[in-house]
Amino acid sequence: MALDATYYDDMSVNPEVIDPSKNEDMVEVSEHVNDHVQHSPKPNISVASSVRELLECPVCLNAMYPPIHQCSNGHTLCSGCKPRVHNRCPTCRHELGNIRCLALEKVAASLELPCKYQSFGCLGIYPYYCKLKHESQCIFRPYNCPYAGSECTVVGDIPYLVTHLKDDHKVDMHNGSSFNHRYVKSNPHEVENATWMLTVFSCFGQFFCLHFEAFQLGTAPVYIAFLRFMGDDNEAKNYSYSLEVGGYGRKIIWQGVPRSIRDSHRKVRDSYDGLIIQRNMALFFSGGDRKELKLRVTGRIWKEQ
Repeated sequence: MALDATYYDDMSVNPEVIDPSKNEDMVEVSEHVNDHVQHSPKPNISVASSVRELLECPVCLNAMYPPIHQCSNGHTLCSGCKPRVHNRCPTCRHELGNIRCLALEKVAASLELPCKYQSFGCLGIYPYYCKLKHESQCIFRPYNCPYAGSECTVVGDIPYLVTHLKDDHKVDMHNGSSFNHRYVKSNPHEVENATWMLTVFSCFGQFFCLHFEAFQLGTAPVYIAFLRFMGDDNEAKNYSYSLEVGGYGRKIIWQGVPRSIRDSHRKVRDSYDGLIIQRNMALFFSGGDRKELKLRVTGRIWKEQ
């Protein structure tokens, strides 16, 4: 449905996500909400589909949660979009006011729907107002591609992503729990020239991503190496790893727990959760005329008992 740009602004931004469990306006329908899962009977598909269409905001096209607003003609929209349309109904242009569509809110409370990750293996059926919370934590939700060299939008389960990294990103794949990598970069004074690298290790029946890159910390570049686990955080905590870099009688050692790829590459890097090497120390380890980066990073992964 086309919308007149005169009546709203910034429709390109992500709509506000409202957590129904924290919304005080849920009082009228809270007696229907129990955060539980059912596997049978299945909901009436045709009825559920029709109601879901009614619960779709005409502006952001996302599901609506209380408070659901309506104009005097009965057209609805979500509370996140209401201020963006300057209090004008996007359908009929009438003033919105502060009219709640309580009937639709209560209809939604009686609705039970499958998880949107059903195709990935989730068989649960959830009350409408519990579905959003479940999906944000569903163990079957797909993972984002851990490749950080570009804005890759591919998602999938772990086996799919491993194949994707190998075939599409040409990432090096290694078997074993220990590693000995040598990173060489010319002109290390330029952060852009010390581009990051990714290697995938297979051990203990799991996959791990080893990252190495340069980034700006204050006014000078630093180098960081860290490990990410290709799985959920509760599984990642079963493993530990160590990294070591050195030369000329000096060395730096890091030991930690790999972060899940549920945490983005940028989030891990910007939290400095890994082996940090200042540029001057990196150049000292490199030796020679200090005009070329030559770092040897060794390490291992082990499973905690």
